[in-house]
Amino acid sequence: QVQLVESGGGLVQAGGSLRLSCAASGYTFSIYNMGWFRQAPGKEREFVTAISRTGGSTSYTDSVKGRFTISRDNAKNTMYLQMNSLKSEDTAVYYCARDRRAFRTLKPIVEYEYDYWGQGTQVTVSS
Repeated sequence: QVQLVESGGGLVQAGGSLRLSCAASGYTFSIYNMGWFRQAPGKEREFVTAISRTGGSTSYTDSVKGRFTISRDNAKNTMYLQMNSLKSEDTAVYYCARDRRAFRTLKPIVEYEYDYWGQGTQVTVSS
C-alpha cells in the first residue's frame, strides 16, 4: 500500500532553517510528481511547492520563493523540503502528497489533484 511519512519538523527560531523529508513506499516513486502543503492553525491547507517526477521542474507559492527549496532523490524514494530564513508565519503542519496521475507533465497546485497524503509534521517558528 502507498505510504508517505514526513519527518524533520520541530521548533526553530525565526531566521533559522529546517529540512523536512518525505519517505515514500508502496509505489513507483519516480513516475509521480510530488508536492508539499501546509496548514496553519485556524486556516485551510495551502499549497507550498511541487516537484516534477524527474526533479527537473519545480514550482513555489510566492510567500516561500527564495527561502524554500524542494528536491527529491528517486533512488531513495524520498522528497525533501529545505526551509531557510523561516518566519513565524511559516508555522504550520506540513504535509507531503502524491499527484493522483502518473507521468503528468503539469505539476498540480490544488489539493484534489493529490491522492495520497502523509500524516504531517509540525513546524513551529518562534519570533
